[in-house]
Amino acid sequence: MEVNYVMEALKFMVLGMGVVFLFLFILVKVVELQAKLIAKYFPENTPKISTISTVDAEEEQRKVAAIIAAVTEFHNNKL
Repeated sequence: MEVNYVMEALKFMVLGMGVVFLFLFILVKVVELQAKLIAKYFPENTPKISTISTVDAEEEQRKVAAIIAAVTEFHNNKL
């Protein structure tokens, strides 16, 4: 009785790859289902867009000016 080891190896390879493929396919489907259920029962709250007040805009301009001044001073002292 002669055993063809190459054919046996190919059978095991196909079986193993098939099992892994099936597992990954099921995993993807379960994760997709989970995402749909979470989106349905726990919807994401969208934050309300607020307009920037003039005080916030002035404060932002002061911060930008301070950062530019600090970088310029650092660059001048470095050289």
